[in-house]
Parts: sequence; structure tokens; C-alpha cells
Amino acid sequence: MTPRKRVLSAMNHEEPDRVPIILGISNATGIKMKTYQKLKKLLGVQGEDRYLYDWPELGTAVPDEAILQRLGTDVRPVLDRHPAANMQANASREPGTPFIDSWGIGQVELAPGEWFPHINPLVEAETIADLEAFDWPDMDDFSRVAHVKAEAAALAAQNEYAIMATPWLLFPLERAFQMLRMDNFMMSMVEKPDFAKALLAKITDLCKQLMGHFLRELGDNVDIVKIGDDLGTQTSLLISPKMYREFLKPFHADYIAFIKERTKAKVLFHTDGDVFPLVDDFVEIGVDILNPIQTSAGRMSELDELKRQFGDKIVFCGGIDTHRVLPYGSPDDVRQEVKRVIEALGPGGGYMLASVHTIMNDVPPENVLAMVDAVEEHGRYPLK
Repeated sequence: MTPRKRVLSAMNHEEPDRVPIILGISNATGIKMKTYQKLKKLLGVQGEDRYLYDWPELGTAVPDEAILQRLGTDVRPVLDRHPAANMQANASREPGTPFIDSWGIGQVELAPGEWFPHINPLVEAETIADLEAFDWPDMDDFSRVAHVKAEAAALAAQNEYAIMATPWLLFPLERAFQMLRMDNFMMSMVEKPDFAKALLAKITDLCKQLMGHFLRELGDNVDIVKIGDDLGTQTSLLISPKMYREFLKPFHADYIAFIKERTKAKVLFHTDGDVFPLVDDFVEIGVDILNPIQTSAGRMSELDELKRQFGDKIVFCGGIDTHRVLPYGSPDDVRQEVKRVIEALGPGGGYMLASVHTIMNDVPPENVLAMVDAVEEHGRYPLK
């Protein structure tokens, strides 16, 4: 099979020739720069170090095509960009000073080369009037998507790889955390629910506005659209199922419906942590692919049960542990983990292998190769 046919088959809950691999193509399925540099050295690949979204402060690499092919990645990305004026302003700032994005959120350097969103532009906001007075970003700025049509058309003309569209962090809850600060927003859901819902509604409207431009430029040249919101912790949900269904589910449902009205592409929803109690909700609102299946978090470790309850309703993407196995295990440990996850999630199709979120800087490059090579050994259909 071609990589694209392999992905389409798995997404249709059919068995392809092997389990598809999604690695190195978004900030949820990527590789941090230090590990990427070690991987290049190990493989003897020469090339410029480039950052996802042209954003060094994010720290995620754009792998060379030679690396993507060595990793067996079956998908290629199309991304949006920060507005041109915003990128120019940040390019001219003093070294080490915060990177301020178009929302006013600031990435602060905590240690050399390590950045964290620590400037929250709505931290003092308390009322809906404060939200209305805020200078919200311009989602009609065409420089965000000016490259999309040509990039997607070129990939489609090759007809080799599946195409995944990955607009940057167009997620209502995570953006609300970064705008207001996480503790403030969590408290507002209890003390000022109308304010919290107004903020989520405004962010969702802006997400849809940019997504509309993005999808228009893509046209039919897209197979997967990635969205999401991190809703889980290592042991439970971030908020209760009741609060999810009251505050966030309506916005997620509206957002997904907006996307599906404009494209036939499958919707991949990224959410870290133990989100087992919400999988039925995700199915109900139209999520096609669930990522990253954080196997180290609570009931998400129950892979057999996930497959039994939801395997015919949703596609699983991820599952290879970045908490312990990839950073601290041996290559053989990694191979055994790949075998275990494929045996649980792979039968009948409906599974695409990826690391649980981005491969961080503490992962040895040998373990990255062990992960993808194990797919050739253990992920060929019919599974042993």
C-alpha cells in the first residue's frame, strides 16, 4: 500500500498492510530539537535545523524528508503560521525577551532555550465587558494561510502520503488557560460561569474563523484535521464529566460540526491524560480519531477495554509511552511496548501508531528508531 492508502484503510477500520505511523508532523506528534539533532547525527543526515511554525521558542523540529522516510511516517503536514507582522516583531526583539504571539500570550525563557507561556493578557479580566474591550487577534490576516493552498496541492499531486492539517492551538480550553491563567479560569467556571462561557464562546468563534480560511485554502487536499483540548491528568479528568458537558462539550461539538460541514476529512482530537470517562462524548460529537492514548494515565492504560468498548466507533492514534518507556527504557523495552500496544489496539484496523505526545529531549535517538522499526516486526497484517 502507499502510505496514504494505509492511513485511509486504518481510519475506515480496515486492516492495511501494516499499522500506520504518525510521527514528526505536529506539536502533538513531533520531536523536540535536541533529540532530533541526535537522531540526525546517528543516521548521518546533514541538513538545516528548522522549527515547527518557524518558532524556536516552541522547540519542536521540522524533520527533513530523509528523516521522515526513515521513520516510516505515513502522513505529511500542512500548518498555519503566525501572522507575518507578528513574526517580524518577534524577530527584531532583544534576545531572551518574551515571544509575544498574536493573542498577546507571552513565552518566557525559564532557562537557556527553554520557554513557557507565562504572560497571560487577560489575567486581570473579571467581566464580560473586559472581554469585549480586549484587542482580539485578526483571524482574517491572510498571511496566516497564504502558503496553505500551494503546499496542500503539491502533496496531493504526489498522492503518496496522507495529509494532516494542523492549525496551531485552535483549542478553546487551552487558549482560555493561556489568556486568563489556568487557576483563574478554573475558578471562573465555579464562581463566574457566564464569564467563563463567554470567554470560551469568543475563543471558539475565533478558532472557527481561522479554521474556515484554512479549510477553504486546503480544498479537498486534506485527509485529517487535528484539533483538541487537554482534558486529563495522570490519574483523572481535569474537570468533572458534568462540567465538561456543561462548559466545553457544546463548543467542541459546534467546532467539529463547523469543520465537517466544510470538509470530508477525518477529525483528530488530541487530549492528554486519563479521559476514559469522556470517550463516549467524543464519539457523540463526531471525533473520528482520538490521540494520544496516554497509556501511563489512569484508565487509558486499559487498552483491551478501550478497544472492546470503542474500537468500532473511534480510531486510536498514539499509545507509545513517553513517560517512562521511551525516555528510560532500553531499545528492547521499546520494542516490547510497541508489540503490546499493537496487539491490543491493532486487530481489525482502527489504530495508528504514534508516541504519546511529542518526543521530548530526554528520549535517546536509538529508542526512536526502535519504536518505528518494531512496527515492521510486529505491525504487519495479519497480526501474529
